[in-house]
Order: sequence, then C-alpha cells, then structure tokens
Amino acid sequence: MDGGTLHSLRTVEEVFRDFKGRRAGIIKALTADVGEFFEQCDPEKENLCLYGLPTEQWEVTLPAEEVPPELPEPALGINFARDGMQEKDWLALVAVHSDAWLLAVAHYFGARFGFDKADRKRLFTMINDFPTIFEIVSGSAKKQTKEKSSVSNHSSNKSKSSGKARGSESAKYSKSVQLKDEEEGLDEEVEVEEEHGDTLCGACGENYASDEFWICCDICEKWFHGKCVKITPARAEHIKQYKCPSCSNKRARP
Repeated sequence: MDGGTLHSLRTVEEVFRDFKGRRAGIIKALTADVGEFFEQCDPEKENLCLYGLPTEQWEVTLPAEEVPPELPEPALGINFARDGMQEKDWLALVAVHSDAWLLAVAHYFGARFGFDKADRKRLFTMINDFPTIFEIVSGSAKKQTKEKSSVSNHSSNKSKSSGKARGSESAKYSKSVQLKDEEEGLDEEVEVEEEHGDTLCGACGENYASDEFWICCDICEKWFHGKCVKITPARAEHIKQYKCPSCSNKRARP
C-alpha cells in the first residue's frame, strides 16, 4: 500500500513527514471521524485493517495480497472486537496497535534506506516529541498537560461562556495579565500563553498556537482546532453548547 511513495523517501525529514501524515489520518479516524470508522469496522466482514495514509487520510480495508507486503501490516481483524467490548476500550486498543504500526513503518523505511545510528536516533527523537495516538484517544495526553500546568485551568477561561472558543484573543488576554502584574511589581510571572502552548488538539494531536481558532467540547472538555472539526469563529458564536464529533456520535448511537 502506498507503494508509489516509497521511492521518494530518502531523508529523515521525508520519513518523518510520512509518519506525521499517517498519524494524522489515524487520529482523524479515531476522533473526528469515529462514527464513520465505527460503521466501516463491521464484524461481519473479513479481517480488516486501519491504514493511515501519508495524505492525512485513513482507510479501513483488507490487508495487502502480496507476500511479503511492501510495508509492515497493521493489526488484522480490528473489526471482530468492535461489538465485544466497550467502544472507548476498543478505540484505545486500535490506537495502541496503530502506534506500534506507525513505528514499524518509520523504522522499516530507516532500515530500507540505510539510516545510520545517528539518523535512527534523530528520527525516533522527532517521533517521540509527539504524544502517542493512545494518549490522545484515551485522554491521558490532556491529563499530562494539566499536571504540568501551574496556573489556572481551562474551565476558568473567560471564553467558556461563549462556547469555549478561543483564538488571538487569548494571546491578548495573556499579554494584558502579564503587563498588569509587571505594573504592580509582582515577582511571579503569569504564564497563561505557555500553558495554552501545551494544549493538544483532540483531532490532529498538534499543539495550540495563539494565531489559530480553537474550540472546546462542553462534554469531554477536549480542545480542537476549528478547522479540524469544521467550526468557524462566526459559527461558534451561535453555539450554546458545543459537542465534538465523538461526543455527538456517542449520543446518537443507541
């Protein structure tokens, strides 16, 4: 699968870019597109695999027919356990296997293209800077971020009353707080912006940036890029209670 792209990967940066694309696709399947992913994993079908594609898309399909396959294969038969366990546990299990597959693919490229010890270490370090898919799906990445924070949590943010949306306003707010403290001669710095910088999008897993529009789910309290969940600032102003795609699907499914 994706055989046409293999010959273009030669450097650590190119392999890492391939990893990021596949990772984003799988995260999308297990969060923003979880309803569609659930439906495609029909237990009545044959062994199905979840593939992340370099284009940040995902695909549920049968394993490759050639033996051995051109790429390491994802876990087989993820669909068989769909109705035999709680949905959140099933998604977490798929996430764990997906993490293992992504590492296998990246290091397969490293071996195939002759990466030396330094290149392999650099590739792993770049990959390890990202939270795992399991950490994102299970919510543990968010818990780790909260534990690192020494200032106010997101529930007390002023934007909570307006659908918890935030964008460049949060940067202005953090700047005004810091200036106020400096004027009063306080020694303790209020690092609001730094706290926000540790926040991860529940859909793509990328970090928060002050120049991007974000919105928080009022049910699971995960933050999302507006573009990842297709919510614009104008639309957010009219949402009294925002529910992310995952929470919306849970409510709709009996």
